[in-house]
Amino acid sequence: MGFQGDEEVGTTPSQVDGKSSMFRYNSPLVQVGLIGLVCFCCPGMFNALSGMGGGGQVDPTAANNANTALYTTFAVFGILGGGIYNILGPHLTLFSGCSTYVLYAGSFLYYNHYHHQLFAIIAGAFLGIGAGLLWAGQGAIMTSYPPADRKGTYISIFWSIFNMGGVIGGLIPFILNYNRSEAASVNDGTYIGFMVFMTIGTVLSLAILHPSRVVRNDGSRCTNIKYSSISVEAIEILKLFLNWKMLLIFPAAWASNFFYSYQFNNVNGVLFNLRTRGLNNVFYWGAQMFGSFMIGYVLDFSFKSRRMRGFVGIGIVGLLGTAIWGGGLANQLGYSHKNLPEKLDFKDSGSKFAGPFVLYFSYGLLDAMFQSMVYWVIGALADDSETLSRYAGFYKGVQSAGGAVAWQVDTHKVSFLSQLVLNWSLTTISYPLLVLLIFLAVKDDTEAEEEPSKEVALPTADDKLSK
Repeated sequence: MGFQGDEEVGTTPSQVDGKSSMFRYNSPLVQVGLIGLVCFCCPGMFNALSGMGGGGQVDPTAANNANTALYTTFAVFGILGGGIYNILGPHLTLFSGCSTYVLYAGSFLYYNHYHHQLFAIIAGAFLGIGAGLLWAGQGAIMTSYPPADRKGTYISIFWSIFNMGGVIGGLIPFILNYNRSEAASVNDGTYIGFMVFMTIGTVLSLAILHPSRVVRNDGSRCTNIKYSSISVEAIEILKLFLNWKMLLIFPAAWASNFFYSYQFNNVNGVLFNLRTRGLNNVFYWGAQMFGSFMIGYVLDFSFKSRRMRGFVGIGIVGLLGTAIWGGGLANQLGYSHKNLPEKLDFKDSGSKFAGPFVLYFSYGLLDAMFQSMVYWVIGALADDSETLSRYAGFYKGVQSAGGAVAWQVDTHKVSFLSQLVLNWSLTTISYPLLVLLIFLAVKDDTEAEEEPSKEVALPTADDKLSK
């Protein structure tokens, strides 16, 4: 049986008036903030761990194989996650998903002592399942809870809180390994610190409200879904593969995590020593906070027309992406698998450190702008949590399939230059397709108000019988 939303619980329009209404516990702002904190503790710390290159190990093979297992199961459960979220609701879905992050960090603590890959690979597979559940729920919350004209702002708020986890997570290995500049792998305390944060995030996920209980300041609810079933969700998920909107998003979704293996292992991992990699991650994820606010402002406030804001946003990301990947190409021409450079240290390498550091910072900036842009486009396609949870799940599933391939591309020692060109090409292909999607499917705000969305939840047989 599906999760039963309580339509009687919540706040009436008269109760949401006032200056402090946006800080109500059941307001979209507070709930988006809470899911941001959950992601701060779980995927935020995971990002910091991955950003170390090789999971903090000198040999990236174990981390690459674990990430391949992770993204393979993530690809499946990312797509299924939206349906699971609609059936189970946020508590079971998010709690189950978050708990797998703790297991994954623990597997590298084990690997630090015994150097057996199997546990890390199995933990990676479980994390892929959990991440699929968590990100499908997160996507539904982030895209459906905010008012239609502030989705870019709310996405940037979430992205900033979430990526603060990467900033704090980057400080953990930097501080704990500061006096170990020549060490090959991070110490046990690094992994234990990650596990503590991930456990806090798992417990915090229980504070997220069901979408039927979240009320915007105008009194509207974030969804009218009351019941879903396995058969309904299975059919709706299969339909996504024939949905032309999702097909246009497919290249952007595939590209959006594909570049992580290259950036983490072959830029941060190859160019810098252990403690500097931790410092770099502080700025990489910090750049994401800045980038998400930049593009969020453009997507919400730059023009009156929502479609024009989308076109301009994609144009800005496209131009910036071309410049950053061009800088990456100039940097990459200086080293290869057969010609590895001397490791850079932020204290001892002088001016040699500056260029690669700025490049890595810029990669973080572009990542946030690219993904925030795609989430904004997804959020503009519908308004109800039921539909958007499926769209977000599809996006994360395809994204993860791309990630699984990317980690194996790196494991098989494909040249650094080929990986860079592939990443640059994938992101570039996605821009005109997103422009076409906005042109065909996104309505301006005034049109959306005049013509209600056709993708609202329809009454089911159970609803009719209940009447």
